[in-house]
Amino acid sequence: MKRTTTLLCAAALVMISGYHLKAQEKETIKKNGLTLHFTSQDPTFDPALKKKMIETFFKVYPQLSKEYNKKTDKEVYFEIDTAYDGVAATGGGKVTYSSAYFKKFPGDVDVVTHEVMHIVQNYGRSKGPGWLTEGIADYVRYKFGVDNPGAGWALPEFKSTHSYKNSYRITARFLAWLENHGNKGIVQKIDSSLRDHTYTNEIWEKETGKSLDDQWKAYSENPAL
Repeated sequence: MKRTTTLLCAAALVMISGYHLKAQEKETIKKNGLTLHFTSQDPTFDPALKKKMIETFFKVYPQLSKEYNKKTDKEVYFEIDTAYDGVAATGGGKVTYSSAYFKKFPGDVDVVTHEVMHIVQNYGRSKGPGWLTEGIADYVRYKFGVDNPGAGWALPEFKSTHSYKNSYRITARFLAWLENHGNKGIVQKIDSSLRDHTYTNEIWEKETGKSLDDQWKAYSENPAL
């Protein structure tokens, strides 16, 4: 009986070990001077979605580097996390994605576009506001996204209750409006100032001829993109 129990325990340990190795599946992909390390804790994660995420990275990341920060990291880490209960989080060249989120929204591959922009931004201890950081990342998703329609993702129509401080898509739409109304390249300039820690509110008037509040007022009076 004791021998049988020992054998069963050993078999169970082998099975658990095998499952753990499978759950911690790792792959490293190198292409055009970039390296992506892809780790998944979820053995049921859709291989087709993984493929799309990898393809999105190698398509979008070079574009973002060229447009905003040529010195951005050349080695990036993706991790599919079964315990993370948000959508995604980025820090230190690594993006953590929620496996639960992607099971609910498998078409939202441009979460990758938004998150890798945070790597490109690399603002560190910038004095810039958080709403602007997220607004720029969503503006980039709007401009460079590979399949926003497939995720049902779009910039929202303007509402009088909106503020440029609302962040994400609301701020992104304002940035798109600025780009389309005589301020082409303003996102690049603001992004650069945040990265080199020279950002102040005065940059808006310097670069656009109007204060941030005055630009928002002009936007609210004629918000068509």
